[in-house]
Order: sequence, then C-alpha cells, then structure tokens
Amino acid sequence: MDRSLASMPLTHKNIKWHDRPLMKTEKLSINASKPIDESKLTAFINRAMTDLAAGYTGVMVSLGQQLGLYDVMAGVGPLSSHEIAKRSGCAERYVREWLNSQVAGGYLAFHSCSQTYELLPEQALVLADRNSPAFISPAWEVPASMWLDLDKTITAFRTGGGISWGEHDGKLYCGVAAFYRNGYRKQLVPEWLPALEGVVEKLATGARVADIGCGHGHSTVLMAESFPNSRFLGLDPHEESLAAARENAWHAGVDARVHFMKGTAKTLIERGLDLICFFDCLHDLGDPVGAAVQARKALATDGSLLVVEPMARDRVEENINPVSQMYYAASTTLCCAHSISEEVGLALGAQAGVSRLQAVFHEAGFSRIRTAMETPFNLILEVKP
Repeated sequence: MDRSLASMPLTHKNIKWHDRPLMKTEKLSINASKPIDESKLTAFINRAMTDLAAGYTGVMVSLGQQLGLYDVMAGVGPLSSHEIAKRSGCAERYVREWLNSQVAGGYLAFHSCSQTYELLPEQALVLADRNSPAFISPAWEVPASMWLDLDKTITAFRTGGGISWGEHDGKLYCGVAAFYRNGYRKQLVPEWLPALEGVVEKLATGARVADIGCGHGHSTVLMAESFPNSRFLGLDPHEESLAAARENAWHAGVDARVHFMKGTAKTLIERGLDLICFFDCLHDLGDPVGAAVQARKALATDGSLLVVEPMARDRVEENINPVSQMYYAASTTLCCAHSISEEVGLALGAQAGVSRLQAVFHEAGFSRIRTAMETPFNLILEVKP
C-alpha cells in the first residue's frame, strides 16, 4: 500500500496491519481538516484490502473455471497438486500456486497431514455445478469486462455520453447470462410466476408472452419448457445475444414455440399479449416510461407485466450492503451508460427502488402496481392496466 494512503507500510514485520495502531511519530500525507480516528482508519484499510483481495480472487476463479480445475476436483475428495495438474492437463507448478491462493481465500480446503486439496460439496455448488442455483463462477467475467472497458467509461464520465450494450467487451454478455441463468431456473417458474394473479393458469392453457431484453434467452426458454401450450417472443437489440438465444432454444427443443427477433419494447407491435416480462432490464432503457407505454398498448385487457429488477430500497442509506455495492458499481459502468446511449437517457439506475419504479408505470398509465415478491437479489413487481 502506498504511504500516500496511510502511513502503514505492509511489511513482513507488521503484516497484520489491522492490529497495529498508528504511531504518534507517523504523519499522514493528507491534510485533513478533522483529526484522524485511528480505529476508523485501520478498519477502513482492512475493508479496502478485503475488497482488493476479492478482485485478485476473481481472476483465480476465472482461471479455475476456464481451465476446468474445479471440475476435476468436484466430488472426488482430497487430491494432491500433481493429481489435479494431471487431471486438468495443466502445469503442476502453476496449479500448486493457484491451489494455495484458493486455500488462502477459503475457496478450497487444505489437508496439511497429506498435503492435499479438496473442493468441498458446498464450494462445488458455487464453483463447479453448472446447474446449481448458487453457481456463479462465470460471473467474474462481468467485472473483467468493466476493467477492459475502463477507457470508454472514463470518456463517458468526462463527456456525459453513453455506452451502448453492444459496445462492451464480449466477456460481459456471457458473464451476465451465466449469472442470471440459474437464479431464474430456481425461481422464475416455481416462485415468481405463481406470485402473479392468474398468470400460471393462462400459461398452462395457452398464453402469448413477450420477453423484453431477453439476452441469451434463458428466461424465455425456461418458460417455454414449462408451458408447452404457450407461445413466446424474445426481443433484444443485441444480435450476438439473440444468436445465443436461438441456439439455447434449439438445444432445449422449444424453438418451434419461441421466436427471437431484434427489437426493443418500443418496437413491440404485437397486441393482445397475456404476459410481458422485463427481466433485469427496465432500468437499462433510455426511455422506460415510453417502453411501459408501448407494453400497455400490447397487453390484453386482463394482461400482466412481470417486472424483475435488482433488489433496492428507495434511499441510499438503506442500500449499504454488499449486494448494493455490486449493483451500484454495475449500474455506474453498464446500466446508466446504456440508458444514456439511447433516446431520453433517463438513467434510472439499477438501484432505483420501488417508488421510482412505480412512478414509471403510473406515468405510463398503469393503475395497479404491487411488489409480488422480494429476494436478496431481486424485486418482483406485478403491473396491470
């Protein structure tokens, strides 16, 4: 750590920086108008170092995921570094250092008596099981894309311009899709749809559904798999994502009932739709009110909107937690940036909160808006004419 940040050199003699108070003879290089509270300073340094270590760990997780290191360790118990290297086809010395980094961060268990490493079942659900709702290892591709696009973000900050979704590094799209896919798999059909009034019954007998901002189509395909009598349209402005969506629908065997096309909510020309879904995308739109107006026109008289948004309370002071820390950061570089790139450029933000979301739909002419469910990561709103 640079001494310009704090007079606390991190050497082998005082590596436990959080246990060491500042000496009276040490001086801060920052001219502070208020006295420095040493306990607050050390606590904040500890927090910042924890976040920094998490950034390093993300690189290690991406390595483990892409090299198949977690895969070869899943469900087989303790293994030596040589065994893991052989199973993964990687060089042992690199593998050993990677393993030690994972042990240090609590991502693997280490058995000192046998000098072996183990991916515990709970860790495997997060790092190796691609169908687990807790599987998030590809999600580190999102901050990787944010780093790669940093120059674009700096330019946007200085000019006030936007950055459209398609202008970002390709790591973003796969990372976002993988992050949401299994959460949707766990909650969309079993929990979110049943929380809406009469929607499951319509889907079971045969409904017409539009999925706005469908991305790779995971949400669309999940609904199509569960409701074979219904028909689904996925709209997205990003052609590469639509190509992935079509492939996902084909692999799931639902491509005959699912149609993906390039477009947005404001280009939705269908009428009489029973359900229109906005999965984690309304806040990304330049004109969410205009999108909601068009959705209202497309709905059947007794139709419904399912609006899934990142979990947030209405006030900043209510959003001081790790989830909001992550969402505000993504909103800064991705969500607001895309919204500003479009017409109107409202930049609602990923942490809009219920009151601002309700205001969007009231302005669009909807009369019934309620919070159907909440999770640690999502708000689920039911919106009706």
